[in-house]
Amino acid sequence: MSHRESIAIEVPESSAAAKGKAPLIGTAVAARHGKGGYKKGISIMDFILRICAMISALAAAAAMGTSEETLPFFTQFFQFQASYDDLPTFTFFVIAMAIIASYLALSLPFSIVTIIRPHAVGPRLLLLICDTLALTLAAAGGGAATSIVYLAHNGNANTNWLAICQQFGDFCQQVSGSVVASFLTAVILLFLVVMSGFALRRH
Repeated sequence: MSHRESIAIEVPESSAAAKGKAPLIGTAVAARHGKGGYKKGISIMDFILRICAMISALAAAAAMGTSEETLPFFTQFFQFQASYDDLPTFTFFVIAMAIIASYLALSLPFSIVTIIRPHAVGPRLLLLICDTLALTLAAAGGGAATSIVYLAHNGNANTNWLAICQQFGDFCQQVSGSVVASFLTAVILLFLVVMSGFALRRH
């Protein structure tokens, strides 16, 4: 009689324990899937923004690299011409934007890896470091070019720097558009850095 009572008492306890563990397991699995979906969404947005940044960097490099204008009037010994390679700052700008565009193209496979494996830390950390370097390069190139574009539009009476945009209007318009595209690239790279930081956080 006592043996039967002990069995009757043990069975409800074991089933209750099993019932108590099931919700905990289900909650852990659901939390894991939710976290993975969040990181996967960031990875997809990362891939899209990389393509946009690559296009804007290519546009900036192409616009600056093809900027050239020759005035219709010239003398026998002198011709009035403006070209990006007349200024080392603009040459540095073209090289910087070309490097950034090439890097963004090479980074696309790593971005795809983060989409397939949302919890992978290595590719995200590598992209974060390289994106920060690319952002620094974009800011340096865009800032240096902006100072020259400002002088071209307004001049500087203290240093006898004449405003040339009244004569070379097309040239100034093209280099100005290139600088705007470079700052757009820098803004997108900043978003990429912030998104990678969020994805690397552990909750």
